[in-house]
Amino acid sequence: MSNNIDTKIEQEREQARAVCDLEGANSADCAAAWDVVEELQAEASHQQQSAPKKTSLEVHCDINPDAPECRVYED
Repeated sequence: MSNNIDTKIEQEREQARAVCDLEGANSADCAAAWDVVEELQAEASHQQQSAPKKTSLEVHCDINPDAPECRVYED
């Protein structure tokens, strides 16, 4: 998910530069284009903070689901 939003941020950043070059740095369109970039960056930051951090065991078990330490026993 993060990679997708990073790509979108870069696309919007390029778009903002193009709009500002065409319309001028003080234009309303330029400001709006950079607002979009800022909102996407804020969303990316929010997603990164709210994503639960995996423990090293969880990462290990994702890679090696058949390892003995990754077995799940039902009660």
